[in-house]
Amino acid sequence: MLPVGEIVSSQVGHHLNYMKWLDKMSNNTELSTGTQLDFDLNIAAEREVDGVGMGVLRNGTPFLTLRGLARMCGVPNSVVVRITAQWQDSPLKPREQKIRELVRVQGADDAVAFIALMKNGTIHHAVPAAVCMAVLEYYAFEAKGDRNDHAARSYRTLARKGFNEFIYAQVGYNPSGAADVAWNQFHDRVSLTYHSVPDGYFSVFKEMADLYVTLLRGGADLGTAFFPDISVGMAWSKHWTSNNLDVIYGDRVKYEHNYPLYFPQAASNPQAPYCYPDDALAEFRQWIKKEYIANRMPRYLDQKIKEGRIPAPAARAALDAFGGPKGIAPK
Repeated sequence: MLPVGEIVSSQVGHHLNYMKWLDKMSNNTELSTGTQLDFDLNIAAEREVDGVGMGVLRNGTPFLTLRGLARMCGVPNSVVVRITAQWQDSPLKPREQKIRELVRVQGADDAVAFIALMKNGTIHHAVPAAVCMAVLEYYAFEAKGDRNDHAARSYRTLARKGFNEFIYAQVGYNPSGAADVAWNQFHDRVSLTYHSVPDGYFSVFKEMADLYVTLLRGGADLGTAFFPDISVGMAWSKHWTSNNLDVIYGDRVKYEHNYPLYFPQAASNPQAPYCYPDDALAEFRQWIKKEYIANRMPRYLDQKIKEGRIPAPAARAALDAFGGPKGIAPK
């Protein structure tokens, strides 16, 4: 383990590198001051999802924590800590050299492994998107030894959904920076349901959160009458029972779901929808892609366009983002 002094020195170096990067991105000619740095590096939103720490900085940068990245890679936390500690060694070790190469392939700056944040008197580490994807790709496909299926699944999930959109959806962050009603409504729903699903199970609403984010970013005013998770939940429930999936994955269970008090549906709070065993998550996602998105989602979105709930470009963007059929596109 590195001495404390060396660790602190490394963190300061990363701070300075990140300050330079911020200047470069914002076309500033002067190095950011300490005050500006504090402003830029405040955390706007953060959350832990299934043991994975994640969040968004105030400047809109999504991140994973070191421990969160380690969990997504399926490796001990100490492994990721060691990678960041050796990030600027000279000469670089083969592992860090390869990971930094994978960062550059994405067109990103490989000088920074993490962003050091001071919170409540403690230094926290935020790993930006390019580094997260590079580390995941390394452990999924490049590392010697046994194949790391856990890292491969995580990498494919983030690659398919997009790192930014995935984090925004999970923490309920509005990337436009505007505190508009539609984003606040979505965030309020996320906040109320986030911790209500028992460990070992997943909810349809949580799995559909990235659809909401895609539509909201496209300008959809979802309001209190747009609930694709209900449509998906009903169809998936029918698929579950008709195929006796409880025999394969175990019983589904009900959990408490509440709408925000200003939603008309709050009159029936609490609801008791089903959540499903985590072991069935892969089958759910396959069903979503092959059945719901291919055959049901276009009709659902088309109906919402006719009702004036969402604009056609936002619906088209959602279909494209989720691999929907090109021939069944809302106009």
